[in-house]
Amino acid sequence: MTERIQDVMTQYPVTVGPLTSLTEAARRMRDADIGDVLIVDGERLDGVVTDRDLVVRGLAEGRDPNETTVHAVRSPDLVTVGPGDSLTMAAELMRAHALRRLPVTEDGRLVGIVTIGDLAIERDSDSALADISAATANR
Repeated sequence: MTERIQDVMTQYPVTVGPLTSLTEAARRMRDADIGDVLIVDGERLDGVVTDRDLVVRGLAEGRDPNETTVHAVRSPDLVTVGPGDSLTMAAELMRAHALRRLPVTEDGRLVGIVTIGDLAIERDSDSALADISAATANR
């Protein structure tokens, strides 16, 4: 059984710059079939924007999705893990902070992302969450 984040993380997460519009972020999520994009400023991780952030902090607040930037609706209080950290640690952080995904950083640089689905597939491949996470997306 795999024990480290580096063995299950997505190495090349979808990223956008802080001035990217909500519309463009939504398109990137749609095209990559994901529920979040990571915001980077240079190599520095600046935040995470989820599909829920787009709806709750953007559209529901009446913001213009073509004019509002991801920086304005991002989740700035980041919890991250390192590639050498354990899957158990990631699961505990997700539980403690009610998170579904964790950016993976090394020496301050973004190197990947690990999701609750990644952990489910690795830790309990017979679970309903693992089945859902491994399934082909509905389009």
